Amino acid sequence: MPRSPRAHVTSLESISIQPRTPKTPRSQGANGWTPADGEGDEVELSLLGEDERRQAADGLTVEEEQAYLSQGEKKSMSAKDKRAMGLLIILYLIQGFPLGLALGSLPFLLREHLSYSQLAVFSLSSYPYSLKLLWSPIVDSLFFPSIGRRKSWIIPMQLIIGTLMLIISFNAERYLSDPSEHIYSLSVAFTTLVTLSATQGIAVDGWALTLLSQDNLSYASTCQTIGLNTGYFASFTVFLALNSESFSQKWGIPRLHLSTYMQFCATFSFLVTVWLLFVHEDKEADDEDLSIKSVYNTMWNICKLKHVQVLCLLHLFAKIGWAANDAATQLKMVEKGLGREDLAIAVLIDFPFQMFAGWVAGRWSRGEKPLRPWMIAFWPRLLLAMVATLIVYWFPTPPISFGFFVVLIIQTVVSSFAGTVQFGGISAFHTRIADPVVGGTYMTLLATFTNLGGTWPRFFVLKGVDLFTVATCQIKEQGLAVKAAECVSDHGKHACEDIGGECVTERDGYYIVSAVCLGLGVISVIFHMLPTARKLQAVPASKWRGM
Repeated sequence: MPRSPRAHVTSLESISIQPRTPKTPRSQGANGWTPADGEGDEVELSLLGEDERRQAADGLTVEEEQAYLSQGEKKSMSAKDKRAMGLLIILYLIQGFPLGLALGSLPFLLREHLSYSQLAVFSLSSYPYSLKLLWSPIVDSLFFPSIGRRKSWIIPMQLIIGTLMLIISFNAERYLSDPSEHIYSLSVAFTTLVTLSATQGIAVDGWALTLLSQDNLSYASTCQTIGLNTGYFASFTVFLALNSESFSQKWGIPRLHLSTYMQFCATFSFLVTVWLLFVHEDKEADDEDLSIKSVYNTMWNICKLKHVQVLCLLHLFAKIGWAANDAATQLKMVEKGLGREDLAIAVLIDFPFQMFAGWVAGRWSRGEKPLRPWMIAFWPRLLLAMVATLIVYWFPTPPISFGFFVVLIIQTVVSSFAGTVQFGGISAFHTRIADPVVGGTYMTLLATFTNLGGTWPRFFVLKGVDLFTVATCQIKEQGLAVKAAECVSDHGKHACEDIGGECVTERDGYYIVSAVCLGLGVISVIFHMLPTARKLQAVPASKWRGM
């Protein structure tokens, strides 16, 4: 068993799930924005512990003291909020279906037939999710009042997603049988799907801020995590296992084809959309209406802050050290004989450890130095990326022994834990520095650069693997060795076989690209990442809110 579960972790890691920051109503005074009457005290109180609240209540009447102390007590969740959470989880689930296919399953299915350069083209389909900030103001600003601000976008997006998945399903098996002939069609189709899912996600994120009550608003990120992860998990791990011929033969169940699964996803999307027609969307306050120009101006003002610029630059290169590991290691495992059912089992084992790691990371990221776990986790991630490269090098001929399987699972779990710790630390830091007045825009901006740091290197890594690979087509009978332009994909191998030869890789570009990424990662961590992170962590919160 190889370190394949990182495919699951990595892809989701590139889709940063940031905690939602509610819009804080403010009134504008002579000196700028100030909290509305009583709001500042209420927020301050919620941050106090029980003892501090009792000390603050000294000198009040009994009634005033009880009211004062009750502000810190948690209220039970209402039935309306429970229904709202169920709705949000389902909407995020629909968003996760196409993402799991585009970022997870399809690269593994296509790897059997395509070169790394061709896979690099398909990898571009994941980019729209990291760039949705560019059109999020349009989604927030344009809508039909008779339908609802959020449903005006969610309903058509889900109808188009379902329709497109249905159309793709009719040609899915033909595309997979000879993907080299349809690589651009596949890339355009799944780029469109990811763009539609990102647009639906913008609207769902916005609806979560008003669908849940103020007391339970923190559960919005919980709904996002559960729904998005479940949808992604179903389209990636579960589908890959059920799509495997050996898995279906072993367990005596019918093989699940891509066309059938996409038809299921389309049907689910249509049914939820019909249900949405009967769900009432409360009208949002007029003072929260946004103009496209004002939101873009807000983003521009945030980007002009010096510390934000430094942080965004940090995000763009923070993941360069393990970029080759994230983009190509799992594909190399498949090339060396990794079975899809083994991948599914490995991810299933790793999944509960990820949940536990998320809880640990949340606790560790508290305090005055939320970036500390993010900085510390750099070293194990770089080390484990190097270990993964060595595992590819020493990968045994299948079947894989139980001892090797155990080593791979341990390596996977530790690597996932380090990644989750980093995510928890940077999320906590974003929450701390974001200006509540423009919290949603601020958080989305930072999340965009976090996502880009994991997605932009993927294309160049996959291209580099082919660029640095040296392969020859050796014709044994004639004793000839002809340099092959490409001897990795089915097309290249068949071309070699047609002239009576066999593809032999003399130099694998994967190891060169991995070494370059690891080298750049170590240098950047020592001389840029850690020193810059320490400086940013010491910047007062007021400096991040200088708009």
